[in-house]
Amino acid sequence: MTPVRVMVVDDHPMWREGVARDLTEAGFLVVATSGEGRQAIRVAAAARPDVVVLDLQLPDISGVEVVRGLRAALPDVRVLMLSASGEQQSVLDAVKAGATGYLVKSTAPAEFLDAVRRTAAGDPVFTPGLAGLVLGEYRRLAAAGTGPGSGAGPADGAEPGAPRLTERETEVLRLVAKGMSYKQIAQRLGLSHRTVQNHVQNTLGKLQLHNRVELTRYAIERGLDD
Repeated sequence: MTPVRVMVVDDHPMWREGVARDLTEAGFLVVATSGEGRQAIRVAAAARPDVVVLDLQLPDISGVEVVRGLRAALPDVRVLMLSASGEQQSVLDAVKAGATGYLVKSTAPAEFLDAVRRTAAGDPVFTPGLAGLVLGEYRRLAAAGTGPGSGAGPADGAEPGAPRLTERETEVLRLVAKGMSYKQIAQRLGLSHRTVQNHVQNTLGKLQLHNRVELTRYAIERGLDD
């Protein structure tokens, strides 16, 4: 299989080099590293990583700004925040900007490497406790009617011109909205991990969304997490 292409962005050289080394030893292809936000955006556009492991605190611009820049340059890139801060607002700001997941730096190495693999596969990965925070914020925004696409109607395409999802795609979407991983969804529905991924990718294409974070927000706004 083609190795996952990863870029590491952190302003501490020893930490950055250590993470890059761990990734390489685990079979990932580290295509670039950077210690500054603006440079990271420029380099990523050329290196085209699948996953960017990104620190929140950088010397020139914030990690949140980098996420926005990365997503503008590479709409399909997946960003895994790796930060010393687990402060709630930092997590929410990063996810709203387009980050796929968020880990604190105290995460064990094996858990981190697994998180990079899952991020590459499209799974949102969070340090325990943070996933519930993000889901709760999406529900709050949906209830307030302030989330993107609020009031746009049901996900099954009942309103005129809306994309129509199959029964299975809608079923998978409901479980995504509950914060379940691909593995958990596959076990619940008796499907293979790859089949669940395919359903999610088809749904993303139909709804013109970019990742599971946006898909989760979409589903919650339509009450599919009940």
